[in-house]
Amino acid sequence: MKDITLNDKHVALGGKMIPFAGYNMPVQYEGVSIEHETVRNTVGVFDVSHMGEFFITGPNALDLIQKVTSNDASALTDGRAQYSCMPNGKGGVVDDLIIYRFNDEKYLLVVNASNIKKDWDWITSHNSFGAEMRDLSEDYSLLAIQGPKAVEAMQSLTSENLSEIKYYHFVVGEFAGIEHVIISATGYTGSGGFEIYCKNSEVVQIFDKVMEAGADFGIKPIGLAARDTLRLEMGFCLYGNDLSDTTSPLEAGLGWITKLAKDDFVDKEFLTKQKEEGITRKLVAFEMIDRGIPRHDYIIKDADGNEIGHVTSGTMSPSMKVGIGLGYVTIDSSKVDTYLMIEIRNKLVKAKVVKLPFYKK
Repeated sequence: MKDITLNDKHVALGGKMIPFAGYNMPVQYEGVSIEHETVRNTVGVFDVSHMGEFFITGPNALDLIQKVTSNDASALTDGRAQYSCMPNGKGGVVDDLIIYRFNDEKYLLVVNASNIKKDWDWITSHNSFGAEMRDLSEDYSLLAIQGPKAVEAMQSLTSENLSEIKYYHFVVGEFAGIEHVIISATGYTGSGGFEIYCKNSEVVQIFDKVMEAGADFGIKPIGLAARDTLRLEMGFCLYGNDLSDTTSPLEAGLGWITKLAKDDFVDKEFLTKQKEEGITRKLVAFEMIDRGIPRHDYIIKDADGNEIGHVTSGTMSPSMKVGIGLGYVTIDSSKVDTYLMIEIRNKLVKAKVVKLPFYKK
């Protein structure tokens, strides 16, 4: 297991460290519910330095990105980011990712920690364009400063006007006394805020100043467990749960990032055919009606007791105080307000298909 740069800081702050995607990561500090509510109501900071960072550069950088991703990266302009995924050539997904455009010859791909080697090898195998690729995952740290008070709490650390950085836009500027920091209005919580990309050698100074600047706003360190409950309340997919090598982006409800009109890309033919013929299963959001907490891989049945799918993500919502989940079900059981039965410890517990997000601000 590798230690992230701020490992000792997290331990000193009471962080419970667990192995995750090859790294020792802070899963929680005070407790999931407290940390979750901190992000929903004020501001919290996550260390997600385990994520992967690939820089794709050169005259043919865009050609490579267009080949391996489902979204249309040609729509990006300088300073904009885009959510996308990489189809795997077999109807599944290699990974989901965020693409950042600095200029027409420089892009950053941010990928999931557990998939860094797999993603690198996959992209490399399609680089017949001569694009320059650099894996700087081991050199970069990433802090996610999330919550409705994030802009106000962090403004003193930069001359950049944080309130003017639109969602899925970014700037490169001075932050917490460090030059050339990527300040991105992205995150995985649905409560606003920023993600800060910096070199490992800079992250201690940045973290200390972030905690200092946020002190008057009640900032707290937040662990990965609360990150999961926050993203699930918004219905954001998690690779390895809701997305995998055997789920297509169309089945996962990611048709909006699957631009079939663009030129040739991996699985274009398969996905076009799948859209024309129609999918047979779909990822749905459901809320428990009876008491119970759905968990990954629990069986989903219809009202008559027939098995129709499985839970991919589930939890007790800290904001709503009710069990919520995502799961794949047959297409005829996927409509909003359809009743489902979740098998929890050999007992069928009633749930209902709902529209996302679960959490309404």
